[in-house]
Formats: sequence, C-alpha cells, structure tokens
Amino acid sequence: MAPLKSKEVARRAVSGAFVVAAVLSGIWYGSWLWVTVVSFFSMISLFEFYRIISTRTHLSKGVGYIAAILVLISTTEGLHPISISLTLALSAFIILMIEIIRRQSKGVSDAMFNVGGTLSGILYVTIPWCFMLLLRDFPTGRLILISLFLCTWGCDVASYIIGSRWGHHILCNRISPNKTFEGFLGGLAGSIFTAGVLVFALEQGITPILWIGIVCGTLGQMGDLAESLLKREAGIKDSGSLIPGHGGALDRFDSILINGLFTYVLCIVIYS
Repeated sequence: MAPLKSKEVARRAVSGAFVVAAVLSGIWYGSWLWVTVVSFFSMISLFEFYRIISTRTHLSKGVGYIAAILVLISTTEGLHPISISLTLALSAFIILMIEIIRRQSKGVSDAMFNVGGTLSGILYVTIPWCFMLLLRDFPTGRLILISLFLCTWGCDVASYIIGSRWGHHILCNRISPNKTFEGFLGGLAGSIFTAGVLVFALEQGITPILWIGIVCGTLGQMGDLAESLLKREAGIKDSGSLIPGHGGALDRFDSILINGLFTYVLCIVIYS
C-alpha cells in the first residue's frame, strides 16, 4: 500500500472512530448527552443540506435554522406534533413575507423554491433526527438505536468491500456510477449479518432487531442514493468536510436519516 493511501486510511479510521464513539456514547448514556449529539449532527447536516440547495436557489437559512432548533426543543420537551406543525406553518409564511419584501425592493423573488427548499431541510434532516430522540424513549430504546447504527454501518462496510472487489453491474449509473448491484446485495447481507450477531451476542429475541437489519440493508442504501442525487444536481462531491476522509455529516448520516424514520415506524407497529 502506498504511503499516501496508508495515511488516508489512517485519517479515515481515526475520524470514523471519533464519530462512532460520540454516537454510541450518546446512545448508551442517553439524556442530555444523546440530545447534544443529535442536535449537533442534525444542525451540521442541515447546514450542509442548505449548502447543496443554495447552488440552485435563494434560501432563508436563518428561518430554517430557527425552525430546526424549535423542532428539536419541541421533541425533547414532548411538545410534538402540534408545536412542530405550527413551527413549519409559521416558517412558510415568514419566508413568503421575506420574498414579498425582496420582490418589492429588488424586483426578484424565489418564493416557491425558497419555501420548498428551506422547509425540505427540516423534513429531510431535522425530523428524522428527532425520531432518533424518540426511539431512545422506547422500553428497549438503547438496544434499538445501537442496532440501527451498527446495522447501517455494517451495510456500508459490506457494500463498499463487495462492490469494490466484485461489483460489475452498475445500480444507478446516472446518479452514482460507483454503486453496483453486487454492492447493494453485499450491503443487505452485511446489515442482516450484523443484526444476527447482535441477536446472538445480546441474547435478544429476533424481533425487532432482524427487521431493523432488513430496513437498514435496503432503505438505507436508497437514502445514500438520494443524497448522491442531490449532490449530483448541485455539482459537488461532498456535502462538507467536517469528518476528515469521509466528507460532511450529511455524507455519513444520509442512510441513518431514512433508517431512523422507518425504524420508528417499525417500532410503533411492534410495540402498539
């Protein structure tokens, strides 16, 4: 292995280990620590999302950041869902008022795209992270979240290894030419394998961990493609540079967003 490549691998490993330690510590201890971890990665991811969308249209980012903070506070204080709906509705009208002023004073406006782009950041980034705050409150919330993240990471690792070594059939050549059907199946297998190891090691029942493994192995890879689509439209490679060797927070947690959302739905069905 060339020295430069070895250095890059080491850099990725160190930064990746830091992220893993932060997330797992937050899940394990819960309370304010998990709220802090979720809030940090949520706000950074939202910043990166707005960076992507801003390549195509004007955004009222300040309104979006304030709305995101209010949504996070509403979730931690148990004030959802009415307060969250109110926050989104008020934000939409505030953005429209801003665009009225822009149109009147400068002769230009982006009302439709500004409202859609700003609020989509809350829907795509902030609210899925909020569901991961809510998952921690389930009877086995700590185990559910650990399974969610480990299965997602197991999928990512297996997908990369299988895809880079044996991948020949491109999955979505117009979105991400490096992703293959072989890598997709490898990722699914890696996620289910991780779920199986957790069931065996922790002596837990198969449900819901196995289902979490299936969700993370399929939908998580769709979440990765979704972010790749956004970046391709924006003409950028990475969402940011927060995590050395990995890119931005949104690059690392794009799969987690959809996995967290559907895992919450899964748990609602199981525990209802």
